[in-house]
Amino acid sequence: MKKLSILGSTGSIGTQTLDIVKNNNSEFKVMGLTTNRNIELLKKQINEFKPVAVGVMDEEKADLLKKDVDIEVYSGIDGIIKIATLNESNTVVNSLVGSIGVKPTVEAIQSKKNIALANKETLVTAGSVVMEEVKKNNVNLMPIDSEHSAIFQCLNGENIDEASKIIITASGGPFRDHSKEQMEKVTVKEALNHPTWKMGNKITIDSATLMNKGFEVIEAHWLYNFPYEKIDIVIHPQSIIHSLVEFKDNSVIAQLGNPSMKIPIQYALTYPKRYKTDEKKPDLLEIKNLNFEKPDFELFPCLKFAYDTGIKGGTLPAVLNAANEIAVNAFLQEKIKFLDIPKLIEKMLNEHNIIKNPDLNEIMEVDKKIKEKTKEIIENEN
Repeated sequence: MKKLSILGSTGSIGTQTLDIVKNNNSEFKVMGLTTNRNIELLKKQINEFKPVAVGVMDEEKADLLKKDVDIEVYSGIDGIIKIATLNESNTVVNSLVGSIGVKPTVEAIQSKKNIALANKETLVTAGSVVMEEVKKNNVNLMPIDSEHSAIFQCLNGENIDEASKIIITASGGPFRDHSKEQMEKVTVKEALNHPTWKMGNKITIDSATLMNKGFEVIEAHWLYNFPYEKIDIVIHPQSIIHSLVEFKDNSVIAQLGNPSMKIPIQYALTYPKRYKTDEKKPDLLEIKNLNFEKPDFELFPCLKFAYDTGIKGGTLPAVLNAANEIAVNAFLQEKIKFLDIPKLIEKMLNEHNIIKNPDLNEIMEVDKKIKEKTKEIIENEN
């Protein structure tokens, strides 16, 4: 039986993970849960899944929860790490949002936990450190992302040295056909209206800027030890093909499925087995077209930033992530415009002096400083 700690259990990935647990309760047992501040939903999850302990990032909310439950409640980032390293767990599902997910991942790996990873920022910010720890501690890191799950499945049973290209698909988001003038006027409501996927707010905005795809390029580099020049992005509006791998004999393997996160979440938890799901399968007779287009790097500069920072390496990807995190949050609060997101990121990237081969403390210090500096710029301009 897999004994799970689920970081971010009240978010989109976390709640879907718990649905999978509920449908396969002989295979999984929940040992730990965490939330940022949604203690009302966490309370319901505690009553249903009976974990041994929980963590709440917001310390005031943690104190409130302690009065209502009879299990251990930890608080702050130390509380999240405590749940990530519980003795009772053997697998950690990390569905936290932002670079807050980095330290709990690393500490869970060092505690010999297998990782099911939905937190993109972990590999974007600290990919070299994380993958070194995975190797050192001989644990499994399974991607939950639909695109990386697809790549994993396409490579399964293959010799990765015979792969010539990884091709990551992107829906193109809601502004695929927009002009720059139209993008100037984009509202938060429009940006949150993703055409094919239902996700949390932060990742939905990242999908609208295509930063999400840029992050996935960096993740693919670390997950599969693949060079950036051999990782491509194609726009595929139907979101049926989740990614492809091209091999040196010019054959291409693709993974297909309807837009659903439950399938990659479940596969990450059950691999190498496959369990039944109630998710709808794609009906090939209903699919009229599968279209593919080149991404527009000028209209969506975040893609170019991701490739450039990945190639340069060091602390630069941490800058990319930190500036993006603050800029997206400011856009959601309507403090900046949509196109200010890439402008802020570019400014932070251009001003940064790269630290080559940083350790985790250096990475997290850069993360903190860039967030503070980006916030300061936003506040000064408002």
